[in-house]
Amino acid sequence: MSYLEPNEFVTKMVDSGESKIFMSTKDTLIRAFMAGAILALAAMFAITVAMKTGSPLVGALLFPVGFIMLYLMKFDLLTGVFMLVPLAVLDKRPGADMQQLLRNWGLVFLGNLGGALTVAFMMSFILTYGYSTDPGAIGQKVGHIGEARTLGYKEHGLEGWLTIFIRGMLCNWMVSMGVVAAMISTSATSKIIAMWMPIMLFFFMGFEHSIVNMFLFPFSMIMGGGFTVTDYLLWNELPTALGNLVGGFLFVALPLYYTHVKTSPERNLG
Repeated sequence: MSYLEPNEFVTKMVDSGESKIFMSTKDTLIRAFMAGAILALAAMFAITVAMKTGSPLVGALLFPVGFIMLYLMKFDLLTGVFMLVPLAVLDKRPGADMQQLLRNWGLVFLGNLGGALTVAFMMSFILTYGYSTDPGAIGQKVGHIGEARTLGYKEHGLEGWLTIFIRGMLCNWMVSMGVVAAMISTSATSKIIAMWMPIMLFFFMGFEHSIVNMFLFPFSMIMGGGFTVTDYLLWNELPTALGNLVGGFLFVALPLYYTHVKTSPERNLG
């Protein structure tokens, strides 16, 4: 495995964050749209496999295929830029400031949402033959997932909201580790192996990923899930996105940056 030293790959993370700030609006939107769409397809694939095999573990084992595809194509997820772009601001790269950071996050959010909603529409269309038949077992299953992960949290009030937030933190801790793990290696095979484990872990553990949910919950509503757009936003998407932001930045970006780029002087014991 071709391996980069920590100070090399963390510098690479800062460079990557800087490049995303300077990326054109067109390229940012296209890459985000494609990332949202591919991740949505991967989520649908994993749910279908889990239902047909009766094993959630098999679905989780295969879900990373989508993440790996979009990463190798250099498409962008909001969860990834939550971690990488702030590093360019923190490192005081010329032109990298809060305004540019928020611009990048806003564009990636819109692109991811557009891709996820497009796949939600296409999948719902083909499962129902253009909304003329019952969606079947898979559609009904997804509808119930949406209800459980909005109204189920809502029943617990503030504790439910915080539960989603923490699940979002844990999710992007693992997803961001997948992004970093890919940067450690310079070969495609090693990148794939390094990304697989943390992505499988987050999916199997049922942690909350804001982009997967941009597909899952609108799709669930189309399939007859008994919750509203407000329920989805307040009791899933918002706390999940905030948790993803905190988890990726606090548990991955900051520790790596402050111990491998802003290294403190060694102690003098003489």
